[in-house]
Amino acid sequence: MKSIVGRTFTKNKIQLIQSGKSYFDLLIKLIIQATESIHIQTYIFDDDETGNLIVDALKIAAAKKVKIYVLVDGYASRNLSSIFIKNLKKQNIHFHFFEPFFKNNNFYFGRRLHHKMIVVDAKYAIVGGMNIADRYNDCPNIKAWLDYAVFLEGPIVKELYVLCLKTWNGFKVKRNLKPSEEENITFEFKENESSLCKISRNDWVRTKNEISTTYKEIFENAEQQITIICSYFIAGRTIRKQLRYAIKKGVKVRLILASQSDMKIAKSAERWMYDWMLRKNIEIYEYQPTVLHAKMCVVDESFVTIGSFNINDISAYASIELNIDIDDRTFAKKVTQNLDTIIKEDCIHVTAAIHHKTNTIFKQLYHWTCFKIFRITFFLFTFYFKQRE
Repeated sequence: MKSIVGRTFTKNKIQLIQSGKSYFDLLIKLIIQATESIHIQTYIFDDDETGNLIVDALKIAAAKKVKIYVLVDGYASRNLSSIFIKNLKKQNIHFHFFEPFFKNNNFYFGRRLHHKMIVVDAKYAIVGGMNIADRYNDCPNIKAWLDYAVFLEGPIVKELYVLCLKTWNGFKVKRNLKPSEEENITFEFKENESSLCKISRNDWVRTKNEISTTYKEIFENAEQQITIICSYFIAGRTIRKQLRYAIKKGVKVRLILASQSDMKIAKSAERWMYDWMLRKNIEIYEYQPTVLHAKMCVVDESFVTIGSFNINDISAYASIELNIDIDDRTFAKKVTQNLDTIIKEDCIHVTAAIHHKTNTIFKQLYHWTCFKIFRITFFLFTFYFKQRE
């Protein structure tokens, strides 16, 4: 794939991380070793075993006078009890809900904070698709949902730190930088350990469409193969048009999708699109072992984008999303090998023959209904009077 132009990439040390115990072990280690600050921003923070493991680690850090800021989405984490929140605040842990434009007990109106990241001491960061909850961890007799993140060290972490501060403060336009934001932080890693990375964001209300632009450039510039792993793939007209363009050029497109999903209506809406995908010679693979929650794309074994962005209109227009774009052939090859293994060992290849054999007229009608409900619900409950300047 040709390099994406018009973007500022910096050299950083990166590591691909899969959901499960190893991810949360790293998260806890970073929290406990923090000396200055911790920012956690996530869509879901559950009051369960995993959530309380993270809280226990945060309490240890707070006892060392580390400044801690936890920002969670006001819709997805609305079930957190007042007792849970009070216990955090008693430990001098700053806690906020990301609020919509309007809400009451029965109605939620506005965009959601969907990105998932942790930034420690402005030196270390994790960005990906995992929330803080048992279902992303390896619990007894329960396999973690499949998801991915990247562990980052380098200049991009400073950018993520500033983004955390701006998000915490409600994206105020005019705000003086704190000394810690202006501080020059040095990172020690070898040249052959570095990869070119950049932050990519979507927040349509604030005219941020960087991830959508990344995917547009992926479909335009791909030369051989695009592999997308996505938990809720319900492509709108724009993405479908871009996909058709790539396929006409002879680019092979592979989709790794969920077989079992936490949102049955979304999965049924996705299956309504299988006929269209198969007619366009898109290869479909359904992941079998557990729920698939990943959001990642690798192109021509040279470029990867990974984070919270699903390919649907909710991510494009209704949520605040965060991805990391990685322009590095070595890293991209490792990701491709990982996805190749998943396709070979953990997926069923949904061919046209299999799809038509199992897809009765009643199922197709149900899938069509779910697709329409999904689309109508999106337009009814995520509406903006105008984009912010």
